[in-house]
Amino acid sequence: MALFDLPLHELRDYRPRIDEPEDFDAFWAKTLAETRTHDPAVVLEPVETGLTGMRTWDVTFAGFGGHPIKGWFNAPAHAEGPLPLVVQFHGYNGGRSLPHCWGMWPLAGFAHFVMDVRGQGSGGNVGDTPDPVGSGPSHAGFMTRGIEDPETYYYRRVHADAVRAVEAARSHPLADPARTVVLGGSQGGGITLAVGALVPDLAAIAVDVPFLCHFERAVTLTDADPYAEIVRYLRMHRGKEGTALRTLSYFDGVSFAARGRVPALFSVALMDRTCPPSTVFAAHNAYRGRKTIEVHPFNGHEGGAMFQEAAQLRWVPDVLAGAV
Repeated sequence: MALFDLPLHELRDYRPRIDEPEDFDAFWAKTLAETRTHDPAVVLEPVETGLTGMRTWDVTFAGFGGHPIKGWFNAPAHAEGPLPLVVQFHGYNGGRSLPHCWGMWPLAGFAHFVMDVRGQGSGGNVGDTPDPVGSGPSHAGFMTRGIEDPETYYYRRVHADAVRAVEAARSHPLADPARTVVLGGSQGGGITLAVGALVPDLAAIAVDVPFLCHFERAVTLTDADPYAEIVRYLRMHRGKEGTALRTLSYFDGVSFAARGRVPALFSVALMDRTCPPSTVFAAHNAYRGRKTIEVHPFNGHEGGAMFQEAAQLRWVPDVLAGAV
Protein backbone atom coordinates (compact mmCIF):
# COMPACT_ATOMS: atom_id res chain seq x y z
CA MET A 1 0.00 0.00 0.00
CA ALA A 2 1.00 3.59 -0.48
CA LEU A 3 -0.57 7.02 -0.13
CA PHE A 4 -2.83 7.50 -3.16
CA ASP A 5 -5.28 10.26 -2.24
CA LEU A 6 -4.81 13.94 -1.45
CA PRO A 7 -2.07 14.95 1.02
CA LEU A 8 -3.19 15.30 4.63
CA HIS A 9 -3.09 19.11 4.70
CA GLU A 10 -5.44 19.20 1.70
CA LEU A 11 -7.69 16.50 3.17
CA ARG A 12 -8.24 18.59 6.30
CA ASP A 13 -9.71 21.35 4.12
CA TYR A 14 -11.49 19.14 1.57
CA ARG A 15 -15.09 20.31 1.24
CA PRO A 16 -16.50 19.13 -2.09
CA ARG A 17 -19.78 20.28 -3.50
CA ILE A 18 -22.30 17.47 -3.08
CA ASP A 19 -25.16 17.32 -5.56
CA GLU A 20 -27.85 16.94 -2.90
CA PRO A 21 -31.47 16.53 -4.03
CA GLU A 22 -33.84 19.31 -3.01
CA ASP A 23 -36.24 16.83 -1.41
CA PHE A 24 -33.57 15.03 0.65
CA ASP A 25 -35.20 15.83 4.00
CA ALA A 26 -38.72 15.22 2.71
CA PHE A 27 -37.66 11.84 1.32
CA TRP A 28 -36.33 10.71 4.68
CA ALA A 29 -39.27 12.12 6.64
CA LYS A 30 -41.61 10.18 4.36
CA THR A 31 -39.51 7.01 4.65
CA LEU A 32 -39.53 7.08 8.45
CA ALA A 33 -43.22 8.00 8.63
CA GLU A 34 -44.06 4.97 6.47
CA THR A 35 -41.79 2.74 8.54
CA ARG A 36 -43.42 3.85 11.79
CA THR A 37 -46.89 2.85 10.58
CA HIS A 38 -45.96 -0.75 11.38
CA ASP A 39 -46.32 -2.36 14.78
CA PRO A 40 -43.42 -1.12 16.93
CA ALA A 41 -43.52 -4.17 19.23
CA VAL A 42 -40.07 -5.44 20.25
CA VAL A 43 -39.60 -9.10 21.15
CA LEU A 44 -36.89 -9.85 23.73
CA GLU A 45 -35.88 -13.46 24.35
CA PRO A 46 -33.19 -14.23 26.97
CA VAL A 47 -30.28 -16.26 25.60
CA GLU A 48 -27.92 -18.50 27.56
CA THR A 49 -24.38 -17.85 26.33
CA GLY A 50 -22.23 -19.40 29.07
CA LEU A 51 -20.79 -15.96 29.88
CA THR A 52 -21.12 -15.12 33.56
CA GLY A 53 -20.31 -11.43 33.16
CA MET A 54 -22.96 -10.58 30.58
CA ARG A 55 -26.67 -11.06 29.97
CA THR A 56 -27.99 -11.38 26.42
CA TRP A 57 -31.37 -11.02 24.73
CA ASP A 58 -32.22 -12.10 21.18
CA VAL A 59 -34.15 -9.11 19.81
CA THR A 60 -36.65 -8.93 16.97
CA PHE A 61 -38.18 -5.62 15.91
CA ALA A 62 -40.10 -4.26 12.93
CA GLY A 63 -37.95 -2.40 10.43
CA PHE A 64 -38.74 -0.93 7.03
CA GLY A 65 -41.97 -2.39 5.63
CA GLY A 66 -42.64 -4.04 8.99
CA HIS A 67 -40.01 -6.66 8.13
CA PRO A 68 -38.55 -8.51 11.14
CA ILE A 69 -35.01 -7.39 11.95
CA LYS A 70 -32.76 -9.21 14.42
CA GLY A 71 -30.23 -7.94 16.93
CA TRP A 72 -28.47 -8.77 20.17
CA PHE A 73 -28.94 -6.75 23.35
CA ASN A 74 -26.17 -7.31 25.89
CA ALA A 75 -25.75 -5.87 29.35
CA PRO A 76 -23.49 -6.41 32.39
CA ALA A 77 -24.69 -9.45 34.29
CA HIS A 78 -25.57 -7.85 37.61
CA ALA A 79 -26.16 -4.22 36.61
CA GLU A 80 -29.38 -2.40 37.30
CA GLY A 81 -30.66 0.19 34.87
CA PRO A 82 -30.78 2.66 33.49
CA LEU A 83 -27.43 2.12 31.78
CA PRO A 84 -25.80 4.23 29.10
CA LEU A 85 -26.56 2.60 25.75
CA VAL A 86 -24.28 1.93 22.78
CA VAL A 87 -26.00 0.99 19.51
CA GLN A 88 -23.60 -0.50 16.98
CA PHE A 89 -23.81 -1.21 13.24
CA HIS A 90 -21.49 -3.72 11.59
CA GLY A 91 -19.47 -3.71 8.38
CA TYR A 92 -20.39 -4.70 4.84
CA ASN A 93 -21.70 -8.25 4.41
CA GLY A 94 -21.11 -8.98 8.08
CA GLY A 95 -23.85 -9.92 10.51
CA ARG A 96 -24.72 -9.74 14.16
CA SER A 97 -22.54 -12.84 14.64
CA LEU A 98 -22.83 -14.57 18.04
CA PRO A 99 -23.41 -12.80 21.36
CA HIS A 100 -19.99 -13.50 22.87
CA CYS A 101 -18.38 -11.43 20.09
CA TRP A 102 -19.83 -8.21 21.55
CA GLY A 103 -18.57 -8.18 25.12
CA MET A 104 -16.48 -5.00 25.12
CA TRP A 105 -19.15 -2.44 25.92
CA PRO A 106 -21.00 -4.56 28.53
CA LEU A 107 -17.65 -5.16 30.26
CA ALA A 108 -17.23 -1.38 30.35
CA GLY A 109 -20.60 -1.02 32.09
CA PHE A 110 -22.79 -0.19 29.09
CA ALA A 111 -25.92 -1.68 27.62
CA HIS A 112 -25.10 -2.64 24.04
CA PHE A 113 -27.24 -3.39 21.00
CA VAL A 114 -25.96 -4.61 17.63
CA MET A 115 -28.32 -4.65 14.64
CA ASP A 116 -28.25 -7.41 12.05
CA VAL A 117 -28.18 -5.72 8.62
CA ARG A 118 -30.82 -7.30 6.40
CA GLY A 119 -29.72 -9.68 3.68
CA GLN A 120 -26.09 -9.71 4.78
CA GLY A 121 -24.16 -11.95 7.13
CA SER A 122 -22.26 -14.28 4.82
CA GLY A 123 -18.86 -12.60 4.89
CA GLY A 124 -16.81 -12.31 8.07
CA ASN A 125 -19.67 -12.73 10.52
CA VAL A 126 -22.89 -14.70 10.26
CA GLY A 127 -26.26 -12.95 10.05
CA ASP A 128 -29.87 -13.98 10.58
CA THR A 129 -32.05 -11.33 8.88
CA PRO A 130 -33.41 -11.82 5.35
CA ASP A 131 -34.29 -8.98 3.00
CA PRO A 132 -37.65 -9.95 1.47
CA VAL A 133 -37.59 -7.11 -1.08
CA GLY A 134 -36.50 -7.88 -4.62
CA SER A 135 -35.00 -5.49 -7.16
CA GLY A 136 -34.37 -5.02 -10.84
CA PRO A 137 -31.11 -6.06 -12.47
CA SER A 138 -28.17 -5.49 -10.14
CA HIS A 139 -24.57 -6.47 -9.71
CA ALA A 140 -23.64 -9.13 -7.17
CA GLY A 141 -23.52 -7.56 -3.72
CA PHE A 142 -25.78 -4.90 -2.22
CA MET A 143 -24.60 -1.61 -3.71
CA THR A 144 -26.75 -1.67 -6.84
CA ARG A 145 -29.93 -3.31 -5.57
CA GLY A 146 -32.77 -1.05 -6.64
CA ILE A 147 -30.32 1.64 -7.75
CA GLU A 148 -32.59 3.03 -10.47
CA ASP A 149 -34.89 4.70 -7.92
CA PRO A 150 -34.25 5.98 -4.38
CA GLU A 151 -37.62 4.51 -3.33
CA THR A 152 -36.36 1.00 -4.10
CA TYR A 153 -32.67 1.39 -3.23
CA TYR A 154 -31.36 -1.15 -0.71
CA TYR A 155 -29.97 1.34 1.80
CA ARG A 156 -33.34 3.03 2.15
CA ARG A 157 -34.47 -0.10 3.92
CA VAL A 158 -31.24 -0.43 5.89
CA HIS A 159 -31.22 3.16 7.19
CA ALA A 160 -34.89 2.93 8.17
CA ASP A 161 -34.11 -0.35 9.97
CA ALA A 162 -31.26 1.40 11.78
CA VAL A 163 -33.48 4.19 13.10
CA ARG A 164 -35.92 1.59 14.38
CA ALA A 165 -32.99 -0.30 15.92
CA VAL A 166 -32.22 2.72 18.12
CA GLU A 167 -35.88 2.92 19.12
CA ALA A 168 -35.97 -0.80 19.87
CA ALA A 169 -32.77 -0.70 21.95
CA ARG A 170 -34.04 2.29 23.92
CA SER A 171 -37.20 0.37 24.83
CA HIS A 172 -35.22 -2.17 26.88
CA PRO A 173 -35.75 -1.58 30.61
CA LEU A 174 -31.98 -1.50 31.25
CA ALA A 175 -31.30 1.23 28.68
CA ASP A 176 -31.16 4.96 29.36
CA PRO A 177 -32.50 6.67 26.20
CA ALA A 178 -30.95 9.99 27.21
CA ARG A 179 -27.46 8.48 27.12
CA THR A 180 -27.50 6.80 23.71
CA VAL A 181 -24.32 6.65 21.63
CA VAL A 182 -24.37 5.24 18.10
CA LEU A 183 -21.24 3.90 16.43
CA GLY A 184 -19.91 1.72 13.65
CA GLY A 185 -17.07 1.19 11.21
CA SER A 186 -17.03 1.05 7.41
CA GLN A 187 -20.63 0.30 6.38
CA GLY A 188 -21.50 0.70 10.04
CA GLY A 189 -19.90 4.14 9.97
CA GLY A 190 -22.03 5.18 7.00
CA ILE A 191 -25.16 3.90 8.74
CA THR A 192 -24.11 5.77 11.88
CA LEU A 193 -23.91 9.05 9.94
CA ALA A 194 -27.44 8.46 8.65
CA VAL A 195 -28.79 7.67 12.10
CA GLY A 196 -26.98 10.70 13.53
CA ALA A 197 -28.96 12.87 11.12
CA LEU A 198 -32.29 11.06 11.43
CA VAL A 199 -32.44 10.59 15.22
CA PRO A 200 -32.24 14.08 16.75
CA ASP A 201 -31.68 13.29 20.43
CA LEU A 202 -28.59 11.08 20.52
CA ALA A 203 -25.79 11.84 22.98
CA ALA A 204 -22.93 11.23 20.53
CA ILE A 205 -21.76 9.21 17.53
CA ALA A 206 -18.47 7.49 16.68
CA VAL A 207 -17.71 6.96 12.99
CA ASP A 208 -14.78 4.78 11.92
CA VAL A 209 -13.46 4.72 8.31
CA PRO A 210 -17.00 5.29 7.03
CA PHE A 211 -18.34 3.79 3.83
CA LEU A 212 -21.25 5.27 1.80
CA CYS A 213 -19.69 8.74 1.58
CA HIS A 214 -19.03 10.99 -1.44
CA PHE A 215 -20.12 8.33 -3.93
CA GLU A 216 -19.28 10.38 -7.00
CA ARG A 217 -15.60 10.60 -6.03
CA ALA A 218 -15.35 7.10 -4.59
CA VAL A 219 -16.46 5.30 -7.75
CA THR A 220 -13.83 7.09 -9.84
CA LEU A 221 -10.98 6.93 -7.33
CA THR A 222 -10.84 3.34 -6.12
CA ASP A 223 -11.02 -0.04 -7.82
CA ALA A 224 -11.79 -1.77 -4.53
CA ASP A 225 -15.11 -3.32 -3.59
CA PRO A 226 -17.75 -2.49 -2.56
CA TYR A 227 -17.65 0.79 -4.53
CA ALA A 228 -16.43 -1.20 -7.54
CA GLU A 229 -19.78 -3.00 -7.61
CA ILE A 230 -21.28 0.27 -8.83
CA VAL A 231 -18.58 0.62 -11.48
CA ARG A 232 -19.17 -2.88 -12.80
CA TYR A 233 -22.92 -2.27 -12.92
CA LEU A 234 -22.45 0.95 -14.89
CA ARG A 235 -19.91 -0.73 -17.17
CA MET A 236 -22.69 -3.02 -18.32
CA HIS A 237 -25.69 -0.67 -17.99
CA ARG A 238 -24.33 2.08 -20.18
CA GLY A 239 -26.02 5.46 -20.00
CA LYS A 240 -27.43 4.99 -16.49
CA GLU A 241 -24.76 6.99 -14.70
CA GLY A 242 -27.04 9.96 -14.07
CA THR A 243 -29.87 7.80 -12.75
CA ALA A 244 -27.56 5.85 -10.43
CA LEU A 245 -25.81 8.93 -9.05
CA ARG A 246 -29.14 10.65 -8.46
CA THR A 247 -30.32 7.66 -6.42
CA LEU A 248 -27.07 7.54 -4.46
CA SER A 249 -27.36 11.24 -3.66
CA TYR A 250 -30.20 10.44 -1.24
CA PHE A 251 -27.84 8.15 0.70
CA ASP A 252 -24.57 10.10 0.73
CA GLY A 253 -22.96 10.22 4.16
CA VAL A 254 -21.72 13.74 3.45
CA SER A 255 -25.30 15.02 3.28
CA PHE A 256 -26.17 13.16 6.47
CA ALA A 257 -23.06 14.55 8.16
CA ALA A 258 -24.11 18.09 7.31
CA ARG A 259 -27.18 17.47 9.48
CA GLY A 260 -25.28 16.03 12.45
CA ARG A 261 -25.18 18.11 15.62
CA VAL A 262 -24.06 15.89 18.51
CA PRO A 263 -20.39 15.33 19.46
CA ALA A 264 -18.65 12.97 17.03
CA LEU A 265 -15.43 10.96 17.01
CA PHE A 266 -14.24 10.07 13.49
CA SER A 267 -11.34 7.97 12.27
CA VAL A 268 -9.61 7.72 8.90
CA ALA A 269 -6.80 5.62 7.44
CA LEU A 270 -4.66 7.31 4.80
CA MET A 271 -3.88 4.10 2.87
CA ASP A 272 -7.51 2.95 2.82
CA ARG A 273 -8.53 2.03 -0.74
CA THR A 274 -11.89 0.63 0.38
CA CYS A 275 -13.05 3.96 1.85
CA PRO A 276 -10.64 6.54 0.41
CA PRO A 277 -9.48 9.24 2.84
CA SER A 278 -10.98 12.11 0.85
CA THR A 279 -14.44 10.53 1.09
CA VAL A 280 -14.05 10.24 4.87
CA PHE A 281 -12.77 13.80 5.26
CA ALA A 282 -15.61 15.05 3.06
CA ALA A 283 -18.05 13.72 5.67
CA HIS A 284 -15.96 14.82 8.65
CA ASN A 285 -15.49 18.34 7.30
CA ALA A 286 -19.21 18.67 6.56
CA TYR A 287 -20.19 17.58 10.06
CA ARG A 288 -21.82 20.40 12.04
CA GLY A 289 -21.37 19.23 15.62
CA ARG A 290 -18.27 19.18 17.83
CA LYS A 291 -15.92 16.68 16.27
CA THR A 292 -12.48 15.19 16.29
CA ILE A 293 -10.79 12.77 13.92
CA GLU A 294 -8.14 10.14 14.62
CA VAL A 295 -5.76 9.81 11.65
CA HIS A 296 -3.97 6.50 11.01
CA PRO A 297 -1.30 7.32 8.39
CA PHE A 298 0.02 3.84 7.58
CA ASN A 299 -3.14 1.78 7.70
CA GLY A 300 -5.62 0.51 5.17
CA HIS A 301 -9.26 -0.26 5.81
CA GLU A 302 -8.50 -1.87 9.16
CA GLY A 303 -7.98 1.68 10.38
CA GLY A 304 -7.20 2.01 14.06
CA ALA A 305 -8.69 -1.41 14.92
CA MET A 306 -8.14 -2.13 18.63
CA PHE A 307 -6.44 1.24 19.12
CA GLN A 308 -9.57 3.00 17.88
CA GLU A 309 -11.68 0.89 20.22
CA ALA A 310 -9.45 2.00 23.09
CA ALA A 311 -9.94 5.61 22.00
CA GLN A 312 -13.71 5.08 22.02
CA LEU A 313 -13.57 3.56 25.49
CA ARG A 314 -11.94 6.79 26.69
CA TRP A 315 -14.03 9.18 24.62
CA VAL A 316 -17.56 7.85 25.16
CA PRO A 317 -17.55 8.14 29.00
CA ASP A 318 -16.02 11.61 28.70
CA VAL A 319 -18.65 12.82 26.26
CA LEU A 320 -21.46 11.41 28.39
CA ALA A 321 -19.98 13.19 31.40
CA GLY A 322 -19.87 16.44 29.48
CA ALA A 323 -16.09 16.57 29.37
CA VAL A 324 -15.93 16.62 25.56
